[in-house]
Amino acid sequence: MIIDRLIQAIADMQNPTAVGLDTTLAYLPDDMRAEVRDCKGAADAILEFNRTLIDHIADIVPAVKVQVAYYEAYGADGMRAFGETLSYAKRKGLFTIADCKRNDIGSTAAQYAAAYLGATEVGGRERQAFPADMLTVNGYLGTDGIAPFAELCKAGEKGIFVLVKTSNPSSGELQNLKLEDGRTVYECMGDMVERWGADTVGTYGYSAVGAVVGATHPEEAAILRKRLPHTFFLIPGYGAQGGNAQMLRCCFDGRGLGGIVNNSRGILCAYRKIGGSYYDAARQACLAMKADLLSALGAICAK
Repeated sequence: MIIDRLIQAIADMQNPTAVGLDTTLAYLPDDMRAEVRDCKGAADAILEFNRTLIDHIADIVPAVKVQVAYYEAYGADGMRAFGETLSYAKRKGLFTIADCKRNDIGSTAAQYAAAYLGATEVGGRERQAFPADMLTVNGYLGTDGIAPFAELCKAGEKGIFVLVKTSNPSSGELQNLKLEDGRTVYECMGDMVERWGADTVGTYGYSAVGAVVGATHPEEAAILRKRLPHTFFLIPGYGAQGGNAQMLRCCFDGRGLGGIVNNSRGILCAYRKIGGSYYDAARQACLAMKADLLSALGAICAK
């Protein structure tokens, strides 16, 4: 089960960090941007940046999260860089999370699932368009929008993270509304995620159908951790968005398991604060984040 392998990698490295490759041209050092004149040049520079950064962090972090919007902005060349970034990260042994927040129903949802988690038949062969291990999805269309993704999770090699309580400041406008039965909208969505993942619970007690739960809302996160004992969290909001290790401690269980924390700008742009090369600074930032998280969580024990 993929969730077991991810948890074991987190425990082996003692590091529940996902590096967010939300890479835009503006984040690159001046010398890498100097000769860029078009979308192809931008995509090539971003891919070079990503590959070099991956080379310098693959031995200390278990996963990368690649945000598709930053690549879509550069058109077809950007999407090529997106796919090649995922492929390169996988070759280096990292778990790959495609952050695409896909959502639709019926055959359209099935096509999204095939693109990122499954395969499409072309020329008599099954081919995966974008080699992701896990995918972020939006569950607010209900069960028929999630079913094609959840079915692929049942095979054991893929996982998803469903938006439940997001890290943005205005998330409460919808997600904190109360329903007639007394639950909030985010609690209702969390309950659905727990149910959708019931058939994929692995050795460590967590399922391959996870939840996106922002570090910037610790009170709600604590409620969800108690309410969803088998749901693994993808936790955005650390660093630039204001979340810190103490705020997100409530997302984890007593073993230090239960989630993986994303950090994007704080790692990609670390060289602007630390100095030196962007890849060495990124490695230092990853190690500093690891130390910060462990100061709150203690040792991570996958037993």
